[in-house]
Amino acid sequence: MEGTEMIDILLVEDNPGDVRLTQEAFKEGRLRNQLHVVMDGEAAMQYLKQQGDYAAAPRPDLILLDLNLPKMNGREVLSAIKHDPDLKRIPVVVLTTSQDETDITESYRQFASSYIVKPVSMEKFIGVVSSFKEYWLSVVKLPNVQE
Repeated sequence: MEGTEMIDILLVEDNPGDVRLTQEAFKEGRLRNQLHVVMDGEAAMQYLKQQGDYAAAPRPDLILLDLNLPKMNGREVLSAIKHDPDLKRIPVVVLTTSQDETDITESYRQFASSYIVKPVSMEKFIGVVSSFKEYWLSVVKLPNVQE
């Protein structure tokens, strides 16, 4: 983790198994950043707007967003974030099982910062998280989203 700043990451993921897998991969990848989890699109928007149960939630520096979510799908969440003047500076990384070209194209059309297809195996997933860590937390300079 040397050379990287601690950041808050919001994981928007409805599958408890994928949440555990992501948490394990972050642990294995030695990511000591704060990982916050919400399980559906409506909760994601409440979290980001610091409403209801999330009134004291920190503003995330980075969002990991699944596309297939209940209540409000990931495409709708991405669009809402990128059309909100207070939220649009937060980088959103789509992290999903979908390899559909339409999903990829539409995610970038809605200003996703990147699109990552979730590997099935834990070993490959850890490799993806390690690459994620190297790029997003060491190479990239993230905007100050608190301003």
